[in-house]
Amino acid sequence: MTPPTTIRRVPGPLPRLPEPLRTALELAATGVPVLPLRRGKVPFGNCRTCAGNACSGRPNMKQAGSCRCPGVCHAWAAATTDPAVLASPSWTAAWCRAVTVAYHPGGAGLTVVDFDNPAAIAWARGALPATRTVETTRGEHWIYRGTMTSRNAVRDGVDIKSTMAYARWLGPGTGTMSALPDAVRALAVKEPATAHPAPQALTVPARAGSGECPHRTPTYLERGIAMAEQRITDASSAVHATVYRTFLAVLSAHGRCGCLTDAHIARLFTAAQAKGETLRHCTDAWTNARTRLGM
Repeated sequence: MTPPTTIRRVPGPLPRLPEPLRTALELAATGVPVLPLRRGKVPFGNCRTCAGNACSGRPNMKQAGSCRCPGVCHAWAAATTDPAVLASPSWTAAWCRAVTVAYHPGGAGLTVVDFDNPAAIAWARGALPATRTVETTRGEHWIYRGTMTSRNAVRDGVDIKSTMAYARWLGPGTGTMSALPDAVRALAVKEPATAHPAPQALTVPARAGSGECPHRTPTYLERGIAMAEQRITDASSAVHATVYRTFLAVLSAHGRCGCLTDAHIARLFTAAQAKGETLRHCTDAWTNARTRLGM
């Protein structure tokens, strides 16, 4: 019997991808930027290189510089559609520890209105146009086409997640997606009694007789913000208290001269969220710190 001239190898099994990674790759292929969430359903913390945003952050964080770290850093700003990044060694290691997949709604051109209780859902059915709906553990996500500023606690049990935020992926949902209505946009600018004020750039004037604000020196202000980020990042316990005390210190030093901007506040919030704080906790801590200082 003449032996075959070639031998056909039967390929072995391909490496099994973690379930969250498979879902993430499918979403990324449709243009939805994704990221892994660890236990507690929060983003992974920054690596040592990115601690305190020493790398200047991701490009889409609207900060100077460009982070070239291969890790899953900077919370929502880590979200990507690049399959090479998603399946890279450092990201794969994170996917193996991930408990679920999140996405950046604003990066996908979407806004998620998160309703946390039946009363909020009942209100929405009478006040907002119908759109695609996704069931959550406690309520529903209503997804609209279009982006806006994210804000929590716009009403009791109602949060808005779009730009600079992430939402858990809980499936495609049901219903036809509608365009983002003015009624939703209005929620982010009105001040209902139960809402917590969103962080804003502080415009408190410098005290009389103090002359030109010394904090406007870029190096001085940058050092203060970087130290605050590092203090939050280094917290190994009592994160809530550390975040509040850090916000209080920043406002004490820089809050009365008008030099803080939305970009500075976003950096502090991002550092806190990377430690597991929610946007609502950050907003409450900031508001409480301002109230403590009489701002």
